[in-house]
Amino acid sequence: MDEKYFEANKKMWNEFAKEHFKTESDFYNVREFLEGKTTLRKFEQEEIGDVKGKKLLHLQCHFGLDTLSWVREGAIVTGVDFSDEAIKLANQLSEQAKLKANFICANVYDLPSVLDEKFDIAYTSVGVLCWLNDLKKWAEVIAHTLKPGGIFYICDGHPLSHIFDVDEKENFIPKHDYFPKNEPMEFIADGSYAAKDKHMEPTTEYEWNHSLSEIINSLINAGLRIQFLNEYPFSSMQIYSFTEQDENGYYRIPKTKIQIPIIFTLKAVKD
Repeated sequence: MDEKYFEANKKMWNEFAKEHFKTESDFYNVREFLEGKTTLRKFEQEEIGDVKGKKLLHLQCHFGLDTLSWVREGAIVTGVDFSDEAIKLANQLSEQAKLKANFICANVYDLPSVLDEKFDIAYTSVGVLCWLNDLKKWAEVIAHTLKPGGIFYICDGHPLSHIFDVDEKENFIPKHDYFPKNEPMEFIADGSYAAKDKHMEPTTEYEWNHSLSEIINSLINAGLRIQFLNEYPFSSMQIYSFTEQDENGYYRIPKTKIQIPIIFTLKAVKD
C-alpha cells in the first residue's frame, strides 16, 4: 500500500478510536459491554459455532469490543489493528472488563513478521475490506495464520450495496464502481459514522472497493476451501436513511422498496 494512504487512514482511525471509546457513544456502547452485554451478532455466533478453548485471531479489531466478546464465549483471543490508539484503548478495556486477550498493533499485511502463532479461527467483521488494497496478500496472510483444519470467517458489507447512494426521494442511485481499481477512492471525513453529531478536523481517507468474485477467488487462491457464502438484506448499522430497525435490532429496507443484499458472511477452511 502507498504509505500516504496508510498514514492518512491510520490518522483518521486513531481519532475515531478515541471518539468511539467514550461511554456516551450509543453506537459502540462501552458501558453496556462492561455490564456484560455481548457485541457479537447472533448469526455470527451460530455460523462460527462453539469457540470454547479455541485460539481465535481477530483481524482489524478496532478497540476490542468484539474481540473481548469472543473471550466471554470461551475463546483464547488475539486482536490485531493498525491503529496504536485503538490498541491502547483495547488493552484498557481488557483491564476494565477483567477479560484477558492479547492485542497487537500491526498492519494486517505485516502480521507474518510479528506473529508466529497458528490459530483455529481467523475472524474479521463489518467495515473491514474497504481499508485493504491487496486482497490477494490479505488472503495469504489469513491462510498463513491458520492451523490445518482452521477456519476463516468474515461478515462485511455486501459489495453490491457499496455502489449505491440515495437521492432526495429515497431512491437508490448508482454512484460507485462495482469492480475493483488499483487507485483508491478519496473522501474527506469530518465526523464518524458512529458519532454523527460530533465533528472533527476534516481529514482525507482512502477506500478500495472489492467485488464478491475478488473476495472469494483471493481466498481460494490462498488455499482455503469455501464452506458457505450467505447474503442478508439487513445490517447492524443504518447504511441507508430509509432502513427500519426490526425486533432484533437490524436495519432492513422497507418491503415497499427494492431489496438488495446489504451484508454477506463467508466461512472457509484450511485443509
